[in-house]
Amino acid sequence: MSRLQGPNALKRKRPGATSDSLTEHERIVHDVIQGKQDMGISQRDMKREINLPDNLVTKCLKSLLAKNLIKEVKNIQNRGRKHFISAEFEPSNEITGGAWYVEGSLDTEYINVLKEQCWRKIYGLKVATLEGVTDAIKRSNVSQIELSKQQIEEIVKALVLDNEVMEVRSSGTGEFASIPVGKVCYKCIGKRGYGGEPKVGTMASIPCGVCPHISHCTPDGIISPKTCVYYKKWLDF
Repeated sequence: MSRLQGPNALKRKRPGATSDSLTEHERIVHDVIQGKQDMGISQRDMKREINLPDNLVTKCLKSLLAKNLIKEVKNIQNRGRKHFISAEFEPSNEITGGAWYVEGSLDTEYINVLKEQCWRKIYGLKVATLEGVTDAIKRSNVSQIELSKQQIEEIVKALVLDNEVMEVRSSGTGEFASIPVGKVCYKCIGKRGYGGEPKVGTMASIPCGVCPHISHCTPDGIISPKTCVYYKKWLDF
């Protein structure tokens, strides 16, 4: 899979002597894009910052793309707008949506596979801590990319929203004997059985139910129902 991990703004070594191959106008456009680092800039916003004709900006962008000095990425907040980012930067999660998005689209198939695997791990452990689920998923090699504890937590939280898993706190006795008192852990709700159909929860029928970013979704935030194309499609349906 193409999702990248680690700091999004991490720079790679620049190719040598690339500026020599640029025209004056291409250098101006490239400098503006480079200055935006991992956030990049849309062509519309670029035109506001550069005093160049639109057709010349477009020509420069095509040339810079051909020379692999910049790249296009889809902005999940505005599906019709692409951002241009200098080649030595990886796009910010604010632009791409992070690990759960591919080419600007929510990777529901990948998310559902991880939800199934997390459910199985919790079911097998009877009672599981987040650390236990994370370790089990990493050892299973179910994902081609390394998943962080936070990402596994987002998947488990989605299972909680789906009413497939419940969040409880350890009492330190019985089935919780190996877990410190008060520590948050998870248990499966019911006995779905391996390979069975997922239990349909309150949130399962809307896109929010498979979106691990729901905890960061706010009315006026970067992730918001106002800008979510999947939520709008669900409302229209």
